[in-house]
Amino acid sequence: MTTGKAALFRALHTGDPLLLANSWDVASARIAEAAGALAIATTSAGVAWSLGAPDGDRLDRDSALALIARIAAAVEVPVTADLESGYAGTPDGVTETVSRALEAGAVGINLEDGTRPVDDQCARIAAARKAGDEFFLNARIDTFLTGGDLESTLERAAAYLAAGADGVFVPGIVAPETVSALVKGVAAPVNVMVGPGAPPVAELAALGVARISLGAAISQAAYAVVHRSTRELLTGGTYTALAGSFDYGELNRLLS
Repeated sequence: MTTGKAALFRALHTGDPLLLANSWDVASARIAEAAGALAIATTSAGVAWSLGAPDGDRLDRDSALALIARIAAAVEVPVTADLESGYAGTPDGVTETVSRALEAGAVGINLEDGTRPVDDQCARIAAARKAGDEFFLNARIDTFLTGGDLESTLERAAAYLAAGADGVFVPGIVAPETVSALVKGVAAPVNVMVGPGAPPVAELAALGVARISLGAAISQAAYAVVHRSTRELLTGGTYTALAGSFDYGELNRLLS
């Protein structure tokens, strides 16, 4: 792990919100960097899909870490890696996963709880923290995806921060009143996930959000182009879905 990049990435969580257009391969990471992204975040779903696996702890650890290494080597900006639940069944395994992610060049990680009991997830967060003090540990809390509420989310956030997390990521909420309550109730940077229909960045920034991610949305949109263009070719014999494609020469230049 590069100490300078780790410090820079941590500093990006203060001031204006850190905006993350999540990448799933080297090309998407280089495009995001060229567009002005101050950091690159991977999307575990997009990474898994690109490597032929479904999302949800189904991709093997070696494949995930190899992809992180390729992205980190290809960009100059800091990289934060979505490690799902740690690609390991035990806390010791989580320590190994995070250590290897840092060796691969990541300076931040996401670690999700899913439906795990709070104590179990705290043990995994503490195990992740053993891998180092400098990297930014973003604890993803899935309560709003699994039937929970604000109270249970705040309880988990406090426990995860005490266990060693630096920030919390709560997907599934964009309503301003809920986001505002979350920011006020968490004593650390708060990360939300956005997409079509979510409030604009300026509104979320005014609520105090520190980090705004697109998650798997860009990769989903890219695969939607594959579907639309293929269906158009096969059923209509036309190619309009390909309008606005990324310039061939520019993509080659970015990857040269």
